[in-house]
Amino acid sequence: MSKLTILYNGNMITQDQSQPRATALAILNGRILAAGQTPQILEQYRTSPFRAEFLDLQGKTVLPGFTDAHLHLQNFSLSLQKIDCETQTLEECLARVGERAKRLPAGEWILGHGWNQNRWQTGFPDALDLDGVAPHHPVYLTAKSLHAAWANSLALEKAGIHAHTPDPPGGHIHRRLDGTPSGILFENAMQLVAGYVPPPDAHQLKQAILDAQTTLLQLGITCVHDFDGKECFTTLQELHQEGLLILRVIKNLPAELMEEAIALGLRSGFGDDHLRLGSLKFFADGALGPRTAAMFEPYLGETNRGNLLLDSEALTEMGSKAIRNGWSLAVHAIGDRANHEVLNAFQNLRRIEQESTPNTVAKLRHRIEHVQVLHPQDLNRLANLHLIASMQPFHATSDMEMAERYWGQQRNRYAYAWRTQLDHGAVLAFGSDAPVEFPNPFWGIHAAVTRQRADGSPSPEGWIPEEKISLSEALHAYTAGAAYTAGQEKHLGKLIPSYYADLIVLDVDPYQVAPKDLKDLHPLATMINGEWVRREF
Repeated sequence: MSKLTILYNGNMITQDQSQPRATALAILNGRILAAGQTPQILEQYRTSPFRAEFLDLQGKTVLPGFTDAHLHLQNFSLSLQKIDCETQTLEECLARVGERAKRLPAGEWILGHGWNQNRWQTGFPDALDLDGVAPHHPVYLTAKSLHAAWANSLALEKAGIHAHTPDPPGGHIHRRLDGTPSGILFENAMQLVAGYVPPPDAHQLKQAILDAQTTLLQLGITCVHDFDGKECFTTLQELHQEGLLILRVIKNLPAELMEEAIALGLRSGFGDDHLRLGSLKFFADGALGPRTAAMFEPYLGETNRGNLLLDSEALTEMGSKAIRNGWSLAVHAIGDRANHEVLNAFQNLRRIEQESTPNTVAKLRHRIEHVQVLHPQDLNRLANLHLIASMQPFHATSDMEMAERYWGQQRNRYAYAWRTQLDHGAVLAFGSDAPVEFPNPFWGIHAAVTRQRADGSPSPEGWIPEEKISLSEALHAYTAGAAYTAGQEKHLGKLIPSYYADLIVLDVDPYQVAPKDLKDLHPLATMINGEWVRREF
C-alpha cells in the first residue's frame, strides 16, 4: 500500500531559489509530493486515501541529504579497523603500533593509516622505528595523503625490496645514504608492499562497508561518489541485490579498467538511482604532503617540482577514447602544473565532443578532483570548459601549514580557491576524500565558511579569507552541486516536488548558528527514499 508521510511545523531549507523555505513536506512512495506551509499541507492531505504518518517537527530544521562527492568507500571502511596514525608525534604513533603488536600473533600484518611527517619534528620516519616496536609483525601504514606509505623491515623483506630494487614506473623507493630502502614508499612504489597485504575476504569487506554505511548515515550523508576499484564495485552490487545498500552510490572506476568497461559496453550513468556508474578516474600528479604534486616552480627550498603522471597529450589520447564510448572523466590534479595540463587536455576533449555531437553543449559531466592550486592564468578555465571543481574544503585547513611551507604565499593566493571558482561560474561539488579526512560534512562546511581550524587558527579572519564562501554556497556544494555533478540534478539535492525524499533533520537552523559552531552540528535523523534510516527523536 502507498505510504504518505507528512512532516509539518518544520523549517525546511529546500535549496530551491523559487521557494527557499517551507514549513511542511508531503512525501509519497519515496518522493516529495508537495512542499509548502503547514496549514495548507495539513488541510490538503488530512483526508488522503493513502496510509498516512504525520510527524510534528516542533520547529526542527530539515535539509536535503548531503552527498560526499569524493570518497574512497572501501579504503574508508577498512580504515575504521586500522590503527589511527594521525598523531602529533612519531612516538605516539609508534606506541599505538606497539600496542597492536602485543595483541596480535607474530607474523600477522599490522595496518594503519593517517601519519603525516609534516606534523612530526623528526620528519619522515624509518623502517627501523617500526622494527623497534613490532619486530615480529610486518607493518604497513599509509600516509594521510594516501600517496605514501611506511613499512618496517619485515614488510620490505616479504615484498622483496632491497638496495638494488629499482623504482617502479610512477613511484619512488626512498633510500638511506647507503642506498638501502628506508621504508618510505611514494606513489606506485606503495604497491610493492601493498600487494603482499592479505586482502579482506568478501564477507569481511561486505561487513566493513556496512559498518561504514552506518557511520555515514549518522553524519547525514545520503549519497557518496566512490573512487575505489573493482572489488568495491562488486561488493556494492552484492549489497544492493541483497537490499542492504541504503546509501546512494555513484561508482567511479579507475582508468585501468577503461578497456574492460568499454568492451562490456558500460557507460557513465548506467545503473539505477541507488547504484550507478560515474566517471573514469585518472591521476595527473601526486599530492602536497609527500611533495609529489606537479608544480611549475620548485617547492620552496628544493629543486623538486613533483611528479607529473599525465600530460595533456596523454590525457587527450586516453580521454578521447573514453568520451567516444560515453564515459565522463574525473581527473586527480593538485599542483598548478598538473591542473594546467589537465585543463589543456579538456580543451582538446571538449572540441572532440563538439565535433562528434555538434548539437549538444558540454554533455558529459567532466570533473577535476581536488583543484588544490591553480596558476593565475587558469582561474577561469574550469567554468569556460563546463568542468566541475570537485574539492574538499577540509583539505585547506588541514594542509595550510604544508602549503605555506612548500608552496609559499604567492602561489597560495589561489590555493583551495572556492570563492574564485564560484565567481568565475564553475560548479562546486564538495567531499572529504575519506579516509584522507573524516567525512563529517559539517566540518567541511565550517572550513569552507571560516577557513579556520576547530581551534580558530590561524586567525580570526581565516587562512586566505578572500576564498571564503557563504553557508548557502557550501550547502549547495554538498547537495545540489554534487547532484549536478552526477547528472542527478532533476531528482536529488533539493526538497521540491518529484525529488527523492533524501533529507536530514537538525535541532537548530544552521543560519542561526555562529560560523565557528557549524562544525558542531549533528543530524538527529536521516531519511533516504522516504524512509527513516536513523532517527533520534
